[in-house]
Amino acid sequence: MAGDQKLPTGFLDYSETRRNGFLKVMELKENGGRIAGVFCTFTPLEMLDAAGFVPVSLCGMSEETVPEGEKHLPKNLCPLIKSSFGFIASEKCPYAFFADLIVGETTCDGKKKMYELVSDYKKTYILHLPQGDAPYALDMWHKELIRFKDYLESEFHCMITDEGLRQAIRMRNAERTEKRRLLELNKSVPAVSFGKEIYSTIDATGFLFNGEERIEKIRGLCEKLAAEYKEKGSPVPLEAKRILVTGCPIGGVLDKTVGAVERSGGVVVAFENCAGVKACLNLVDEAAEDPVRAIAERYLKIGCAVMTPNSGRMGNLRDMISEFKVDGVIDISLHACTPYLIEDSLVSRLCKEAGRPCLSVETDYSKSDAEQLRTRIEAFMEML
Repeated sequence: MAGDQKLPTGFLDYSETRRNGFLKVMELKENGGRIAGVFCTFTPLEMLDAAGFVPVSLCGMSEETVPEGEKHLPKNLCPLIKSSFGFIASEKCPYAFFADLIVGETTCDGKKKMYELVSDYKKTYILHLPQGDAPYALDMWHKELIRFKDYLESEFHCMITDEGLRQAIRMRNAERTEKRRLLELNKSVPAVSFGKEIYSTIDATGFLFNGEERIEKIRGLCEKLAAEYKEKGSPVPLEAKRILVTGCPIGGVLDKTVGAVERSGGVVVAFENCAGVKACLNLVDEAAEDPVRAIAERYLKIGCAVMTPNSGRMGNLRDMISEFKVDGVIDISLHACTPYLIEDSLVSRLCKEAGRPCLSVETDYSKSDAEQLRTRIEAFMEML
């Protein structure tokens, strides 16, 4: 209940950053706010917005809680899944701790089964995603989102109106537009900014509770970088090799992949993965008669490796290689992420056809392979 929130046991033992996160989200809860923990770009954020929830990502990005996750999950499982579950089980994530609802989805098999365990800790709802281009896929997904709407209204005593959905659609479309504008700054030659800075800013905005604040944060960085580029030129050397990063979510391996590229004299100009262009490529039709169906249509276009076939991702990669004037591609897969590991051969084939070298990387959240990765990335950059 609002105004009756408690902090986790061991709160004072957590880092200052995490303690501040707990206090921030506790204040939101005490003021009557609701938190929905989410994991995937397929989660229809507009529906949660319209139901009065603040959606926050619960994707684990640290090896800190992997040991806790491995108490319940196989060791040879994706580190993102083990880290995410570890944060929930150990109560170390403020957003999971205070979540009123966790929304999962039937994307990869590991996450599907993890959600069954998560439901022992938190109220959990699973969205059943059609994973292909069957002629009935859109109708099925539309019905699934109606089922989700009915659940939210019944379980949380709220009303999701068409106008509420349209308002949420406009806000999320504006946010995606600004994200894409920021990501596409680096089509310029030389690049406007190093990619790690852009990626880190976009990732951080996911933990801002107000939509307008998120939009202003992204717009502000976009305008700042564009103005500095015009006035002072680029901080990136003209000769820096331009890299496109694709594959799995990389928040937990950002420094030892993207950081390694940019310390080796290159610049990551393009991100195709979940926090990159993929997540903001398509907008919801704001003028659609049925906003739920319009939401369903937009999310079904996301080009993810869980889809069979996944022509959307391959087409997007082909376009981005050309539009961002890419010198090379790095395809990053997390250990045991079968869909992306299998698609590695398709990405390599596409890069060969496009005349661009491709480096395939498989890693996890530990630091044990950092030096090996640095050596491989440096050699790849030198080859370019």
